[in-house]
Parts: sequence; C-alpha cells; structure tokens
Amino acid sequence: MVMLQGARHAHIAALENAARHLKVSLEIIELRAPEELTTGQLDAIVFPGGESTTMRLTGGIEGNGLLPTLFSWLRTNRDCPVLATCAGAILMADPQDGGPPLVNGEINRNGYGSQAESFQAELQTPEFGGTFPGVFIRAPRFKSVAGDGIGIAYNQDEVVAIREGCWIAATFHPELTDDIRFHTWLLAQAGGDSE
Repeated sequence: MVMLQGARHAHIAALENAARHLKVSLEIIELRAPEELTTGQLDAIVFPGGESTTMRLTGGIEGNGLLPTLFSWLRTNRDCPVLATCAGAILMADPQDGGPPLVNGEINRNGYGSQAESFQAELQTPEFGGTFPGVFIRAPRFKSVAGDGIGIAYNQDEVVAIREGCWIAATFHPELTDDIRFHTWLLAQAGGDSE
C-alpha cells in the first residue's frame, strides 16, 4: 500500500474484508520511502485516492523519491497486480517521472469539477458481474483510452475504470463502499496462502 496520503485506511479495511472472504492470509506493507520496496515481497500494490499534487510533492523527485522508484519497479514487474483509485489513477496515467505512462489512458485531473461536484452513481461493471456503487470525489476523468487499456467500469457510456493485464486504474473510490469486488479481484490476482 502506497502510504503517502489519501484513503489508505479505507483500502486497508476493504483488503482485510476481501482476505476474509477469500480465506487467504494478508500482510500489508505500508510503503512510505523508496528503501521499503526492498524490505519485503510485494504481491500487489494499492495507490489510494487523495490529492495527487500532495502525493507528488511528498513522494516525487523533490520529496522522498518513492514514486519514481516505484514507477520504475512496476515497469519491470508488470505481473504485480495494481489497484489505483482516483489520485492513484492520475499517477498511473501521468507519472511525471520521465518514463512512459503506466496505463494507456489520458486523464484529466478534477475532470468533473470541484469538491461540490462530487457524486455517486451506479456503474456498469460487466467484468465484475452487474453494477457497482461508484463514489466520485473531485474525481479525475479519462479523456481517452488507448492501446491495451480495456474499459471495465462505465458511468453510462463513459469509461471510469480501465484494466491493463493485472493493473486497474479507477477514477472513483471502491474502498468507500461496502462492495469488496475490486479488492477481492486484486487479492485473487496476487494469489495468496490459504489460511
């Protein structure tokens, strides 16, 4: 879990619920600095929502360097599952570290407007079977999806989550709902030891 800022604790609770559902063991490593990438085995990464500018200041090149180190690591470890929500989706689509985007979706930060334009919507999620409660808080918006990006969640006809292999970038906050399907997917992709 990238612990720079944002909805970290809600993601932890959702991951714990998903692990109980799957009956797998779970160890959460809270990444705050680049050297923590080497302290344990990473089976999956969560980029939480929050404020992307603050995350870049804290973990970027001028900060502690976690983000560029992690982006570089991910580019060589494309089989490590990733769930990036809201600001996390911004970081994946526009890493600003001198390397290519991590997902092929052009994204518009605060695409729906200010905090006052935050909203909830029932999303179509065919890959997850039916609908999903979408929570959009000063959310980014995909302007386009290209290459290997596959739309997996839609607000009416608009793509609001994309999947590339075992990486998901979502412009909403699945961790702020009681629905754990996105977190269950992440843990299933990562494997895990049965309890």
